[in-house]
Amino acid sequence: MPEASTSPRPQNEMDDVPFFDIQLPYELAINIFQYLDRKDLGRCAQVSKTWKVIAEDEVLWYRLCRQEGHLPESSISDYSCWKLIFQECRAKEHMLRTNWKNRKGAVSELEHVPDAVLCDVHSHDGVVIAGYTSGDVRVWDTRTWDYTAPFLDSEYEEDEPGMQPYVSFVRINSSLAVAAYEDGFLNIWDLRTGKYPIHRFEHDARIQALALSQEDATVATASAFDVVMLRPNDEGYWQIAAEFEVQKLVDYLEIVPDTGRYPVAVATAGDLVYLLKAEDSARTLHYVYGQPVTCLDVSANQAAFGVKSLGWVYEGNKILVYSLEAERCLSKLGNALGDFTCVNLRDSPPNLMVSGNMDRRVRIHDFRTDKIALSLSAHQLGVSAVQMDDWKIVSGGEEGLVSVWDYRMNQKLWEVHSRHPVRHLSFNSHSLITANVPYERVVRNTDLDFTAHRRHRGLIHAYEFAVDRLALQSTLPVCRSSADPTAGHGYALALAFPQDRS
Repeated sequence: MPEASTSPRPQNEMDDVPFFDIQLPYELAINIFQYLDRKDLGRCAQVSKTWKVIAEDEVLWYRLCRQEGHLPESSISDYSCWKLIFQECRAKEHMLRTNWKNRKGAVSELEHVPDAVLCDVHSHDGVVIAGYTSGDVRVWDTRTWDYTAPFLDSEYEEDEPGMQPYVSFVRINSSLAVAAYEDGFLNIWDLRTGKYPIHRFEHDARIQALALSQEDATVATASAFDVVMLRPNDEGYWQIAAEFEVQKLVDYLEIVPDTGRYPVAVATAGDLVYLLKAEDSARTLHYVYGQPVTCLDVSANQAAFGVKSLGWVYEGNKILVYSLEAERCLSKLGNALGDFTCVNLRDSPPNLMVSGNMDRRVRIHDFRTDKIALSLSAHQLGVSAVQMDDWKIVSGGEEGLVSVWDYRMNQKLWEVHSRHPVRHLSFNSHSLITANVPYERVVRNTDLDFTAHRRHRGLIHAYEFAVDRLALQSTLPVCRSSADPTAGHGYALALAFPQDRS
């Protein structure tokens, strides 16, 4: 049923609306006009005073805002003039797109931990988490330039500085932060309460893969030949929701979004791909002997993973797309000489998917034709991270290059370079997070000052395109650790995004 109209009608207008040679009720006229776009509504508003009232009805413009993704959480009663709101949203969208294309905005380098090397980085909706060789876990909120939890603490003894194990993996969502350590321990923090872990879990061996649901409080870990799913019960106490035994060591692990009560995950172990449902045993989704999986991503209904072709009959490396409900292969995409190193299914537009390959190319795959819609020679070495939206691609390479493309124009817009490989990138309409993580996780020349370690420690950059000035007025704060009162300065860099080759 259409929403009720909330716009006042002029007293001199009749309930019946002249439609050529007939009279229609006002509500029926609204139902007809709802199929028009903004340009057609503008033309109809010039026909007569009566048509102008209909064409500017709040219901129509509220519906247009929802269709184009503007203010999706708002109700029709939140604003008095949805036509003006629609115009403002489109103007902001145009400004952001122009800033992206002209790399106009601000960029900040998130402060490092002294005498430590970056191990892993993850982000969600502008909140960034990083783990270091010192065992420190830091969080920044780039949305508000402030963060309520000053730092994330562990339960290791503070009288043993430098003895904490390396952080292997970090993950974050809207409410939780998770860190896995080299000794098999797992810490889970509630971002609303901050400092100390709300749950601590221990594996007997090193954690090889970590996944965190982006929608709820579900954590999955893989250690040795076991995969464990953790989540809180109705009373809020964390417990093992499911445990699975697999045949090989897990390489990649992802939690399937929007599965309801029972969590579901997809894990790859060598040439095996498992579908792990909490109420069921581990099920083999895909298996071809001697063809290992090289990357993985999942959406609510599908799983996409790269497969390396080996053996007597070389068929080329491909990306396979499986239906998680039917548990069957839907598409076999690509036919590349190099290994597919990254694939982004969850963030891609409908019917499209973007991937990166060791052959230095970024590819857009079209599910409707099972063909490659576009192939870009993007990097000097292999592609290590990639994401796309409705008009652009951002890719990261092993050589440390971050490239931004307008794929509709098949044009590179700009690029920035840092020393280490790009291991994480995430963007939305107004911001971009990138992380360059070193191969070598050893601090050298520890007797020198802080600046001497910059080439070894890795970098995290936060870009903001919703600003019209050359630099931010305030620097991006870092979450401070009580053990190190000197750490906690963010550096505002020039707007022109100079290449950092330190």
